[in-house]
Amino acid sequence: MFTRLFIVAITPTIAIGTAIYLTDRYDREPPALLFKVFALGALSVIPVAIVERFLIGINILPGILGVAYMAFIVAGFTEEYFKRAVVLFGAYNSEHFNEKLDGIVYCVFSALGFATIENIMYVVFRFSGNYYVGIMRGILSVPAHVLFGVTMGYYLSLAKFTKDESLKKRYFRRSLLVPMIFHGIFNFILMARVPLLMLFFIPFVIYLWRVNLIRLNKYTRYSKEDNEIIEEKDKDE
Repeated sequence: MFTRLFIVAITPTIAIGTAIYLTDRYDREPPALLFKVFALGALSVIPVAIVERFLIGINILPGILGVAYMAFIVAGFTEEYFKRAVVLFGAYNSEHFNEKLDGIVYCVFSALGFATIENIMYVVFRFSGNYYVGIMRGILSVPAHVLFGVTMGYYLSLAKFTKDESLKKRYFRRSLLVPMIFHGIFNFILMARVPLLMLFFIPFVIYLWRVNLIRLNKYTRYSKEDNEIIEEKDKDE
């Protein structure tokens, strides 16, 4: 039973991680560095749990305001802050972070590390008697963390490779603020338990997939073009 639940919990990570690694086919990141970012993302559940417990303890907001606080601040801000901190500490200044697609790759692996531990905690321990929890989290929660990671990486790469200092600061702020807002909206719709809000859930998820696939494809195209330029220079020399 434990083995089956564990496999259910980690299968989304394996599938998505493999897909992202294969997408980065023109200038792949070192597996050791990806594993480091993934492991740090997994370990980030510790400070996240501590901060979230503190923030929950000081929540005095009633009703729907309390739900919004839980969704946007407790979950959205805290989790995205530490997932981004993992990339800033573990990969941002690495020589291997040398193209825009890398920001997405590293942020996704950080998100996968966090989401994997979170998924194991839910599927294996909290809801071990209900396989549907693992299936639904595999369909919704883990991919959602990845989509927030794509958004984060998109702006983090813009910040890293933009020379204009004012733009750099703006993109750096957005690398936390935008995924935090996406995360908050995602959680708020599910936590509020307002039937009318649920009508917006699937359109919102479709929007997340669409906008982030566009960003991923855009940076993949840049990676291909940059690699072709390098190859042409090597031929000329």
